[in-house]
Amino acid sequence: MVRRLTFAVPGSLATPTGGYVYDRRLIAELEKLGWQIEVIDLGDGFPWPSSEVLATAQARLMAVPAGRIIIVDGLAFGVLSQAARALCANHTLIALVHHPLALESGHSKQQAENLRASERAALATARRIIVTSAATARHLVTDYAVPTEHIVVARPGNDPVPPAVGNRDGIVHLLSVGAIVPRKGFDVLIAALAALTDLPWQLTIAGDRTRALQTAALLDADIAHHNLGARVTVLGAVPPERLRTLYANVDIFVLASRFEGYGMAYSEAIAHGIPVVGTNVGAIPDTVPAGAGLLVPPDNVDALAYTLRRLMENPGERKKMAAAARAAAAQLPTWRDAAAVVSLVIEDLA
Repeated sequence: MVRRLTFAVPGSLATPTGGYVYDRRLIAELEKLGWQIEVIDLGDGFPWPSSEVLATAQARLMAVPAGRIIIVDGLAFGVLSQAARALCANHTLIALVHHPLALESGHSKQQAENLRASERAALATARRIIVTSAATARHLVTDYAVPTEHIVVARPGNDPVPPAVGNRDGIVHLLSVGAIVPRKGFDVLIAALAALTDLPWQLTIAGDRTRALQTAALLDADIAHHNLGARVTVLGAVPPERLRTLYANVDIFVLASRFEGYGMAYSEAIAHGIPVVGTNVGAIPDTVPAGAGLLVPPDNVDALAYTLRRLMENPGERKKMAAAARAAAAQLPTWRDAAAVVSLVIEDLA
């Protein structure tokens, strides 16, 4: 018997963010497990689509044959409550929530409230909700009234990679990976590093600059304001092989996120055996194992600067943290593991 399902995503699957990487890898592994998957592009602009994009997305979902299981990426699902109510009568809906939409930085209070209400209504129609971390599961139970038994955690996978070798040129090389959006806290990172110009360091930032153009412009302005142009390189989105090279030659991974539903870049750094500096919000404390990283409160420039200075000045501590990260890397799930969890969910509903 052919096992069919529909996977609906907002925009192109090739979009260079962690959420789309998750979708791509999950689809590829589900196909290896025997699922025949129809991918539907719901259009661009989510979670704030135009009325035309919203109408098109609803029409494409309503055209899916009755009885079909549909997995919908949460970036779109949370604002498709009307379509979800219509679909759930004749389709089995599975929501894939990377993190609640209202927790994205940069929303006004009213926008966050509107997103929370819409996503709560949409999630009420889903038979199952796949999340990438236990922390996100807790948010949905507490803030969105989702029954615990409807939630399944499928952590992102990791590929086997050789450990990072770091650098021996007397300069501490820092790497930060993430789309240039307010939630990633690059403004906080640049402000912290501006207080450390007495130390020898170089920072490379790799991440899509097109998701929030104003934020990308502000990042450039911050770098110029602090005269860090010679020390900070902003690459934009890079292909996977280039990213692997960056991880392999770094001494410290740092990302000052204001929230993460999982934080795939953190786990990638752990997989490479790199000491991590991050924040203690969302799923990050669950993603970064004890001993492998140091976490500070979000939006705390002084705490981030203090922690970075501590690691830059103490190569012995970096070495111990790298060893802890390498030990933790052996326990990370694979993408096949993630797909196996999701496949069981689909089979149960089918």
